[in-house]
Amino acid sequence: MARSLLCPDAFLSPLEIDAAVTRALAEDLGRAGDITATATIPEETPARAIVVARAAGVISGLPLVAATFAKLAPEIDIAANMRDGASVAAKTELMTVSGPARAMLAGERTALNLLGRLSGVATATHEFVRRVTGTRARICCTRKTTPGLRALEKYAVRCGGGFNHRFGRDDAMLIKDNHIWLASGIARAVACVRAFGSTLPVEVECETLDEVDKALEARADILLLDNMSIDDMRRAVEINRGRAKLEASGGVTLEGAVAAAKAGVDRISVGALTHSAPALDLSLEVTKTWR
Repeated sequence: MARSLLCPDAFLSPLEIDAAVTRALAEDLGRAGDITATATIPEETPARAIVVARAAGVISGLPLVAATFAKLAPEIDIAANMRDGASVAAKTELMTVSGPARAMLAGERTALNLLGRLSGVATATHEFVRRVTGTRARICCTRKTTPGLRALEKYAVRCGGGFNHRFGRDDAMLIKDNHIWLASGIARAVACVRAFGSTLPVEVECETLDEVDKALEARADILLLDNMSIDDMRRAVEINRGRAKLEASGGVTLEGAVAAAKAGVDRISVGALTHSAPALDLSLEVTKTWR
């Protein structure tokens, strides 16, 4: 079930799903479990509930909802009305959950926390992507993720139509200001990276047009235009003349993303997708019990 709920355009490892759900349930249930449900609901009581989106958005995290309830009660039945990546209106019923009432209530907060968090990321990403439609720019996430949830949040970005930048420090050569300072300049930093023997593209952070010139002279593959004004960004596009890929970064807002896209950059990195996206408002509503 969990695999069939994944966004068609993104992948999330079953191991990541299981690890996240296991960790979140342990945090919420502690050593004694849901003591309120245990005290108030007879052990064999079955129930049916629906997961509802209270606000419009893009859904991400349904496989984690299914995994949460399945871990608490393997016999629980999940009937989903859609897959991750779907755009929904407010009051949309996302899935029906049928099974032991205690397990349903014990997993409620964990399931909704995970689904709400990831759907919030997907919804924010979708809005950025929508705003730059018609330009060449791609919307990308960064490593400014919630510790321990990077794989999930980057998956949610893909559900929203965005792209993933590097996953960690080991899968891209990104020379930033501290590297440049410690290596005594852009030219030397790029030379060191080339000598390292990596076949990965080399990206250099540039805060000024002078640094753009130096990075191009060093034959960097990608230039990270960090906190540049839109005028300087346009000038960087002109100076570049298609030699390197250009990436806008640094506190990018929706309006800033539109301006950067129109300036002609190839991609736009937005940390806010994962560090500031509000959770989507969701609820689990019990609709029926059988005693």
